[in-house]
Amino acid sequence: MSEQLKFIVHELAKEPFNKKYNLISFDSLESIQLLQVLNDILAVVDPKEMELQQIDIREESSDQTAIRIFHMLRVLKYKPPTESAFRSGIVQGDKFVIYPILEWLFRRIPELKKRAYLAHFLFKIDVPAEIMQEDQIPELYSQYEELMEQFKELHKQSDNLKNSGYNTTEIRKDISNMEDEKEQLNKRIERLKRKVESHPNSQTMMNVARNLRMERDKEKRLAEQRQEQSTLIQHEEQKIRRLQQQLHDTRQAGVGATPQSLLQRLEEETRTNKYIVTERLPKDLMARKKTLQDLQKVVAEPAMGQSDLDRLLSQIQELNTEINQLIEKRMRTGDPTDDKSSLFKQQAAIIAHKKEAAVTLYREIREDYNRTMQELDQKRDVVKESGGGEVLKGEDFKRYVNKLRSKSTIYKKKRQEIAELRAEYGVLSRTEEILRNRDENINQQLELLENKKGVTGYRQTQDELEKVSSVKSGLDERKGKTLEDISDMVQRLTRKIAEKKTALAPIIKELRPMRQKSQELTARHEEKKQAYDTASAGMESNMSKLEQEVRAYREEVTQDEGRYHYLNCMINMLEIQQQKVADEMKTYTSSDPYARKKTFRDIFQRKIQEQENLGKGLREQQKTVRESQGPSMRQMKMWKDVQRLMECKLRCYDQTGGIAGSTGMGYGEAPPAMLEEDRLVM
Repeated sequence: MSEQLKFIVHELAKEPFNKKYNLISFDSLESIQLLQVLNDILAVVDPKEMELQQIDIREESSDQTAIRIFHMLRVLKYKPPTESAFRSGIVQGDKFVIYPILEWLFRRIPELKKRAYLAHFLFKIDVPAEIMQEDQIPELYSQYEELMEQFKELHKQSDNLKNSGYNTTEIRKDISNMEDEKEQLNKRIERLKRKVESHPNSQTMMNVARNLRMERDKEKRLAEQRQEQSTLIQHEEQKIRRLQQQLHDTRQAGVGATPQSLLQRLEEETRTNKYIVTERLPKDLMARKKTLQDLQKVVAEPAMGQSDLDRLLSQIQELNTEINQLIEKRMRTGDPTDDKSSLFKQQAAIIAHKKEAAVTLYREIREDYNRTMQELDQKRDVVKESGGGEVLKGEDFKRYVNKLRSKSTIYKKKRQEIAELRAEYGVLSRTEEILRNRDENINQQLELLENKKGVTGYRQTQDELEKVSSVKSGLDERKGKTLEDISDMVQRLTRKIAEKKTALAPIIKELRPMRQKSQELTARHEEKKQAYDTASAGMESNMSKLEQEVRAYREEVTQDEGRYHYLNCMINMLEIQQQKVADEMKTYTSSDPYARKKTFRDIFQRKIQEQENLGKGLREQQKTVRESQGPSMRQMKMWKDVQRLMECKLRCYDQTGGIAGSTGMGYGEAPPAMLEEDRLVM
């Protein structure tokens, strides 16, 4: 405890808390002051919760403070040791509950800040089921979930980039390379500008190019608007088809219907929905909550090994044996009143099972109905696209609908009977299994007692004798009581009929004004519904106008944002160029000769001098080439002539060598006259 207190006081003395406490003063704080300290720390963890920073605990009730702190700790995923003591300790400001929370917060402030930041974007909104059934809500919710997934991916990429750790030298090198590329691009742009300016129709071509770009942007916006309008038209067409189908179904349902049948149907639906809401849904909700609590407990528990699992299995077996022993003890010490209560309990369980089976059947029928309606819509769309129409019309269609209704009612009754029989079969099978287990246990105990007393087989013999005697007495009683049972049954039926008549008489009297009241409520409902339809139509028209205005404003905002970003980039470029000019002037006016050598003026002057020297050398070389061009051409011509003479001489030599071979002379020997002729005088 002292180490924990020291750590908390030490952390409170740091930034941004700056709380000058010591161990004694902090330990002597009151409960409301401890809650204020906890509130300030939570405000530092989540800066976006401005009410946490501005609130004073003394100005609000303890319940509101506790609810806000509970919500924040739940977002931060704080796991208290015990839930009940934790809640009461937060409300009362108990230091044995506050101190562990403060220590946990101080040890994880960076992590908790990140978690609180993500909670603002990843905390899903619970949308009620009745709102989710509206037209555009599921689509908006799916878009909301997609945006949440995109935020998760982008946040992961951001964390990876932050933790990657780029080298500063590489970044500087990249920046220098980019600056060089930027200078080259600027030079290229300047050359292109000069080239364009030299063109006679440059201004006209620039205006044409600008107009072309603006027209393309306009065409793109118009295409997007056209796509949006077509999407809206499709949605409206689907809505119209759905409303037409609902109107058609309502008219078909009203064919041959009477006010009494409609009222009866509404009463049945009301009772069914009331049972679902008041009995079935709370049970399902409690079961889900219990399952969720069990899962949370399992998650909160540490990882189990094989030894822990074996220990739990042994505990389960011991508890099962104790339960069996208690059941046997209860059976031995039971009395007839308990048997009667168990019988009533079984009957109540059977009725509850029947109700649950009926509700399940109702849900299945409703799902089948919705699925069938969807299939019917699809089939109608297919028929409309193929150019066909409905075959049944008029009286034929009415007869077909009535036939289907009669079959559906028969089907519902049979299905309900099957569900009831299944429920009864389940109850009876479970009862049979329990009784068999009890019978086996009793038989084992009796066998042990018979073996112990030395009268093995006594029970079987006694059972056989009792069976024979019971069969005989049953036959005798059956023969004697047949007539009495028949007369008693007739009397009971007569009494029941009279009782039912007397019981139904006041109900029938009460039903008449209720029917009149139902008719009045139905008429009032129709009026209210008509007023609601007109109001909703007006709201939809106003909403469409407002959506168009919002869309126009969004387009204007987009254009202004684009122009703002363009002007901002141009300002940044001009500022960079101005900074370069200022640096150049500063370097040029500097007294350091080494720094002055780095100015762009000196660099470009040196480059100009080098290029002038190079041009001078090239001009001298050109002059030399021009002067020596004539003699060189003559010399080249002479060498070509020499080449032709040598080729001619080679051909002549080849010919003379062939003649010498044919006249008997040695190869390579030539006559003296030809040798004299083969001389070349330069």
